[in-house]
Amino acid sequence: MLKAELRKKYKALRSELSTDDVDHLSVSIANKLLKLPIWDASFYHTFLTIEEQKEVNTDYILNILSGKDKHIVLSKSDFETHIMTHYLLTDNTVIKKNAYNIPEPVDGIEITNNKIEVVFVPLLAFDKKGHRVGYGKGFYDKFLADCKPDTIKIGLSFFEAEDAIDDVFKGDVTLDYCVTPEGVYGF
Repeated sequence: MLKAELRKKYKALRSELSTDDVDHLSVSIANKLLKLPIWDASFYHTFLTIEEQKEVNTDYILNILSGKDKHIVLSKSDFETHIMTHYLLTDNTVIKKNAYNIPEPVDGIEITNNKIEVVFVPLLAFDKKGHRVGYGKGFYDKFLADCKPDTIKIGLSFFEAEDAIDDVFKGDVTLDYCVTPEGVYGF
């Protein structure tokens, strides 16, 4: 399938999920993450959930990271350049929704891409080779391409893998893992 078709399909599937479904499935994903060999790192980047898009609820992942005393990194998106700036989550971090309902830090202690060791990646769909379909703005492809080669990239999905995404581009960055409520895919 083409990315545009997959975006439409998975946005529709997500829209059918209830709030309880999202929470239950998100807890299952967070529990599966605990089984991955990723917990020796220090700096973990995660997205904050866009509730209106029925994304995976990352509050459960934030709780795990806090409980393990990890450095949590959040992003702020610039929609003119399609580049994200990353900030350390602290007790003083102020989070506000931007014009697209994306919760973001207002400002804070900036963290460079080369410090980030693990990235939890939002997506709409993924395939069995680790390719992902996001919202189509390229924020994460630019960000992930600028991370260290050994940065671990983990997609989070309510749904299982597609066989293949037909219109993968050279600049698309593949995932190392994708975690669903049913299991873990390694690539």
